[in-house]
Amino acid sequence: MIRYIRWCACFCALLLAALLVNVARVQVWEAAAYGANPANKRPAVERYAEPRGDILVDGRPVTGSRDSGQLLRYERTYENGPLYAPVTGFSSQTYGTSLLERAEDAILAGTDPGLSAFPLWYELARGRPSGGNAETTVRAGVQRAAYTGLAGRRGAAVALEPATGRILALVSSPSYDPAELSGTGGPVKAAWARLNADPARPMLNRALRETYPPGSTFKIVTAAAALDAGVVADVDAPTQTPDPYPLPGTNTLLPNAGSGCQDASMAEAVQWSCNTVMAKIGVRVGLRAMVDAARRFGFNEEGLRVPAWVSRSNFDTDMSPDQLALSSIGQFNTRATPLQMAMVAAAVAGGGELPSPYLVERTTQDDGDQVRRGRPHGLGRAMSPATALRLQEMMVAVVENGTGHNAAIPGAVVGGKTGTAQHGVGNAGTPYAWFIGWAKAQDAPLPGVAVAVVVEDAEARRGDISGNGAAAPIARAVMEAALAAPAKR
Repeated sequence: MIRYIRWCACFCALLLAALLVNVARVQVWEAAAYGANPANKRPAVERYAEPRGDILVDGRPVTGSRDSGQLLRYERTYENGPLYAPVTGFSSQTYGTSLLERAEDAILAGTDPGLSAFPLWYELARGRPSGGNAETTVRAGVQRAAYTGLAGRRGAAVALEPATGRILALVSSPSYDPAELSGTGGPVKAAWARLNADPARPMLNRALRETYPPGSTFKIVTAAAALDAGVVADVDAPTQTPDPYPLPGTNTLLPNAGSGCQDASMAEAVQWSCNTVMAKIGVRVGLRAMVDAARRFGFNEEGLRVPAWVSRSNFDTDMSPDQLALSSIGQFNTRATPLQMAMVAAAVAGGGELPSPYLVERTTQDDGDQVRRGRPHGLGRAMSPATALRLQEMMVAVVENGTGHNAAIPGAVVGGKTGTAQHGVGNAGTPYAWFIGWAKAQDAPLPGVAVAVVVEDAEARRGDISGNGAAAPIARAVMEAALAAPAKR
């Protein structure tokens, strides 16, 4: 009898050992596979079981959470959703996250280890701290000025603080309300389908993700390259440039949009946006030096994040002389994001140093204790300080006596550059109107804001003036708002 009991005990022990091995297999070796199984709803239920942390502008939340009473309990809400959508992106229970909602998801969702002094405790307890907050560098008044100025037209506007790289405004137009995508069910799917089918592409962040031919605003890069390379020593000296200018190696004549560009100096070419002069200067600088100059300004560089990712701006590295001439005036294959062109303006305003743009001032726990802080840093020197000073003088002349007079602000020093970018087959598309610039309060030691504005559907009688008519007034309103109230630190 005792022998049978022992056999039974041994058999039970084997069963227990097998059970423990299977538990270990499920809990350890196959845990990831089970967790990733689409049928497993526990991660989603846990993710939305608590309110999400907020994104702040000027210290006030522009996001929130609503108790839906459903299985996925808390849905994202947005205050002034279309105004801040290019900053926040969306947080959807159906379609995931985008932009800042994605880049700072760990903080907002409460899964970042920095939110707790004892992260291991939450791991063992299968819990998590409350979602933290992301305080942005955006200033409400500057953001609203850009949004109001674009007035639903296709385009984008970016404002930076030149000394630090803080993004003061980030607007893409037309916009959308991310609250439409927050929950689940038919209305969310219908909104997603409608927004993606819209030919105006309202969910495209044109400020960060779209690249445009920068047109004549790129002449600032070409002028910087010429000055730093010593190709132009005197910005006021005649350049011996014909009007029109024969593109090298071709029978094609490059015209100007206006008159007075025959034999103009580089300063006059920037002031009145002479294609012929700046194309010739770009050819004289040469391909290698132009590529190097464009790279110093941020072109052809991968991996820029603010912290959302930014599309790469392009300046071709292998071109014939005629292609180089066109590229030097922002045409051919030259393409840039509005953020990139704001960086160009900021580099001029900042004495030649290219700032690294950033959107998050700091992240905090839900009680306000700091987790991480954004640190201003430069991306390198785009040009010498002497070159930056000369370009500042030339850009001021553009606004005071040239093509950019609509950007002038009484009581402030404003420098700028207008531009028109042709596009489409045979340049048949409506030109893109550009303005880049910077502004300094009269009693301030340094410029306080740099901007870039592009308007896609800008009608104009002649090339570069469309930048003055369509984009410069928006830039002026943005710069006025930035100078009106210094940012709180």
